[in-house]
Amino acid sequence: MGRRGQEFRRTGRRRLSNVFWFTLCGLLILLFIVLLTRDTTSSSRSVLDKKSYRQDRILEGLNITDEMLSADSVTRKLSDQIALAKAFVVIAKESNNLQFAWELSAQIRNSQVLLSNAALRRVPLTNSESEVAIRDMALLLYQAQQLHYDSATMIMRMKAKIQGLEEQKNSVSEKSSKYGQIAAEEVPKSLYCLGVRLTTEWFKNSNIQKRLKEKIQVATRLRDNSMYHFCVFSDNILATSVVVNSTALNSKNPEKVVFHLVTDEVNYAAMKAWFSMNSFRGVTVDVQKIEEFRWLNASYVPVLKQLQDSETRSYYFSGNNDGGKTPIKFRNPKYLSMLNHLRFYIPEVFPSLDKIVFLDDDVVVQKDLSPLFSIDLKGNVNGAVETCMETFHRYHKYLNYSHPLIRSHFDPDACGWAFGMNVFDLVQWKKKNVTGIYHYWQEKNVDRTLWKLGTLPPGLLTFYGLTEPLAPAWHVLGLGYTNVDSQLIENGAVLHYNGNSKPWLKIGMEKYKPLWDKYIGYDHPLLQQCNVH
Repeated sequence: MGRRGQEFRRTGRRRLSNVFWFTLCGLLILLFIVLLTRDTTSSSRSVLDKKSYRQDRILEGLNITDEMLSADSVTRKLSDQIALAKAFVVIAKESNNLQFAWELSAQIRNSQVLLSNAALRRVPLTNSESEVAIRDMALLLYQAQQLHYDSATMIMRMKAKIQGLEEQKNSVSEKSSKYGQIAAEEVPKSLYCLGVRLTTEWFKNSNIQKRLKEKIQVATRLRDNSMYHFCVFSDNILATSVVVNSTALNSKNPEKVVFHLVTDEVNYAAMKAWFSMNSFRGVTVDVQKIEEFRWLNASYVPVLKQLQDSETRSYYFSGNNDGGKTPIKFRNPKYLSMLNHLRFYIPEVFPSLDKIVFLDDDVVVQKDLSPLFSIDLKGNVNGAVETCMETFHRYHKYLNYSHPLIRSHFDPDACGWAFGMNVFDLVQWKKKNVTGIYHYWQEKNVDRTLWKLGTLPPGLLTFYGLTEPLAPAWHVLGLGYTNVDSQLIENGAVLHYNGNSKPWLKIGMEKYKPLWDKYIGYDHPLLQQCNVH
């Protein structure tokens, strides 16, 4: 036979070489698969081991035994019955079915005793031991279902209960508001006693009247624009005395301070007697009564005109014309008091003055107020501290912006400010006819659709665009209804007890009373006789 060609022999060798490499690669792949399978198996075992360990820990923490995990566990059945029975006990008591609640409670105790005994002897309960207990409890649970103690019924009952509680809460809240308002408006017996005794002193003691006549000789101070003029409109003798005394004691030049007090006929003699009997570091004090202002009549003053309307009188004094829908604070008759509205007639009360500081009777003065008279109001009429640090003190919180007249004239986000300590430029007041602006808005609100409460809303309208902001430290508010930062109080020139909790009332905030009390001489004989403390 002849030999094969060289090329044929080379091809055979190549095929053998390829088979070898393919076999080797296959073996390597198989080895890798085997190793990977072993790792997966070991990791699966570790996961199962961890899961088993975690379950053991849970069972140990919950005090669950293997017997309880059994499908036929007597212990679990009793435990489930006890849990359901406890819920039905609460529902039975809510439904005032006390006998049934007692029966359920007794059966719960029986079942708990069985479970406790089994736990102590470390032997699971048997069917024969628990058969009676399970049957008796099942009968009671069935009876509970027949009494409609099911979830759907109880949800309806609970909703009705919640609604009833909400109505109770609203009723209590309304009563609390009414009683709080009554307490705030009530004159304490001690202050009433003081007024009566002072009035008696005024009419029986000629020396007091003589002293007042001697003081009248300095009447030129009342019209001297180089003096520091303050005005307070109040029927509260003690509160007014604190305003005057605190201003005098903190003034650098008390002899230049003049107080113009306006009260009513009832308190006029008492107010004159008090300020005649007491000295305030040389401060000049003049007392007038509002009845002396003959120009304050219904033909000129919208508030007095509204008082002649029977519907207005019914709204403020009877409260029977809207089914009690309007909160009591909106019905306070003091908002129709001319002493309250006299602040809008200051240039007519004091026609010879150019500038005056208005103070409410529920303030305490802590600093010298003479720098207020040199503040440039930049052509504005009213200098006041703004209160719009929070959104609820902007115009839209005081006025009815659903009314087109309000909506078209005033920015709802305009910054509010406070009455209680205000610097008034009376020259600019007259020039800009501010009282006329007030009359316009008061007449537009005869039906109370522009605003409802007090003198601040008409003040915001009247002095809109005519108010110069003052530094916040001049007037610190909130001592009559909320907590105030101690640093603000320390730095404040005038502290205002705005709110119902006035310092002379029992409902006053105790922590702020000392700031007011220190300006009262409680050792005064009349105060002691009337038990003012």
